[in-house]
Amino acid sequence: IDQQVRAGDLDVAVAGGMESMSAAPYLLKQARFGYRMGDAKALDAMVHDGLTNPFTGKQMFVEATEVGDELEITRPDMDRFALRSHELAIEATDEGRLSEEIAPVTIESRKGETVVEVDEAPRRESSLEALSKLPGLTGKEGSHTAGNAPGVNDGAGALVLASDEWASRNGRQPLATIVAQAAVADDFPYLARTPANATRAALEKAGLTLEDIDLFEINEAFASVAINSLRMLGLDESKVNVNGGAIALGHPIGASGARILGALVHELRRRGGGLGCAAICSGGGQGDAVILEVNGG
Repeated sequence: IDQQVRAGDLDVAVAGGMESMSAAPYLLKQARFGYRMGDAKALDAMVHDGLTNPFTGKQMFVEATEVGDELEITRPDMDRFALRSHELAIEATDEGRLSEEIAPVTIESRKGETVVEVDEAPRRESSLEALSKLPGLTGKEGSHTAGNAPGVNDGAGALVLASDEWASRNGRQPLATIVAQAAVADDFPYLARTPANATRAALEKAGLTLEDIDLFEINEAFASVAINSLRMLGLDESKVNVNGGAIALGHPIGASGARILGALVHELRRRGGGLGCAAICSGGGQGDAVILEVNGG
């Protein structure tokens, strides 16, 4: 959409997505045309459509574990990073920093109305000891666990993108300006490399260096993805996912791009402005990054 706006094909558009992973159904792939005699398989739509590499048939956590081992990212590294994500998210929640990012949802029931306005995913009780006791997703010795990867999450996010001319004509004050964006591809098991490579490509487009960027949001699809991104780019952790990331806040697949961009904009505004970079991987080996500028709150 950024490119369409720059080309003049669009004046304004809403970009976003949603995912209700908890409501993902089970699929009967042959039901439309009928089954033959014998047992049939019900497919978990969340796993089949969202968390499986279509090129290899392997689930994402399997490939993330294999690549994490190859890149020498250890289980303790991942657990420590996961705990950091939860602690920062809890701190940001308690201090009210996430309220600007969250649109309250009112749920009506027989007992009355319930307003959901606080993310329930971050875990206050998390600790390195508790994380270390969790079994690996690929077996007892597997490095990825339910504790250092995002859970089953529901969420939605949206952004409004517009040209300067449209914003001025309609009296709208932009929250941020997109400076550059880039998409890259890598061999499909190596999604852990793509956020860093996309970041480098976007920086090159913008004529900027890593030192020019004040804050980073790198989607924590798995702890290994975020850790490897920090290592490849040589980033200071204090500038990355400062209010927690997807391990704590969730990775509802269709909404995560909008969420990390929104988080970046709001935190830069809170700090008085600056340059930020948001980067995310995709399961097939794609990586995307956006550099934006905020002029102040």
